[in-house]
Amino acid sequence: MIESSERLREFLAASESNGEVRCAIDTEADSLHRYSESLCLVQFSNEHEQVLIDPLAIEDMSSLRDYMRERVVWMHGADYDMSMLRQTFDEIPQTVFDTQIGARLLGVRKFGYADLVLHYEGVSLSKTSQKADWAKRPLTPVMAEYALNDVVYLLPMADKITAQLKELGRYDWFLESCEVAREKALNRIVEKVDPWRIKGAGKLQPKGLAYLKALWYWRDAEAADWDRPTFMVCGNKQLLVWVENLLQGKKPELPKHYRSKRVIKFKKAVAAVAEMDAADYPQRLRVQRRKRDDEFEARLEAVLAKRDSVATELDIDPSLLGSRAVLEALCSGEGESYDLLMKWQRELMEL
Repeated sequence: MIESSERLREFLAASESNGEVRCAIDTEADSLHRYSESLCLVQFSNEHEQVLIDPLAIEDMSSLRDYMRERVVWMHGADYDMSMLRQTFDEIPQTVFDTQIGARLLGVRKFGYADLVLHYEGVSLSKTSQKADWAKRPLTPVMAEYALNDVVYLLPMADKITAQLKELGRYDWFLESCEVAREKALNRIVEKVDPWRIKGAGKLQPKGLAYLKALWYWRDAEAADWDRPTFMVCGNKQLLVWVENLLQGKKPELPKHYRSKRVIKFKKAVAAVAEMDAADYPQRLRVQRRKRDDEFEARLEAVLAKRDSVATELDIDPSLLGSRAVLEALCSGEGESYDLLMKWQRELMEL
């Protein structure tokens, strides 16, 4: 475990002097245990060794940021890890290659990290620490082994996946797919507008939306005060049940383990909505419905048939060539193929 800025700089300098041109990275956060998610551990591997890096102990992590700028960084299921790196460093490495993307382009159907390690390396990994609290120190030996295993096999698998992609003529697909995934992670809006509009909110009328908004912010404040994830206060489905109860004039049944202060704040949130003027209720979002006429359906059916035929020939998941949502947007004229599909997808689909 590297636990100081100086030790991190020394380790990375030694790695650089060895001429390392790539590395493997994985991250662990505390999203299952804290209100504000933070980076708790970085697993690092180069061609010769694997180490754990402790962001909770290291004051200056900039040497890792600078090192990754000049390397090909391999990850697995990189979207989350790129988000954590962006949150920590306000940037993402220039080149990120994802073993999950590569394996899927090869037609591998079980593409979780443990699945790929078993597929390519013949090793069965333990999942005992998947939900561990990575903010706790010291790490147990089991946690440390679990964490290191997340990068031990990445570069060996990367070599095999890369060789297969090149052999099948799909390496350029891989490069483009990884770059698009990186750009999406880089440009993703961090703060969601109206985060309280959870799944199921679209069915509610304005008064119901008012209750939902009030209870969502009540839950958020409780979670922040407790420093725990919001789901530990209550889940989204429970919020919607309470909203329905209130709309029907029923008294919501709160968990018996809620402390009195939490119950009081819940009641205040509900009372505030009862006192609101109807004109101040949040309004339902207007969703522009896509016109689904016979011409659209015929065009969509033809594109889906083409996609599925190509996917069958390539022995890959059809969604890799374009999700149904993307193809519906294309067929309805909501965007051009150049904007909605990658180059390799357009060429294969002849769009």
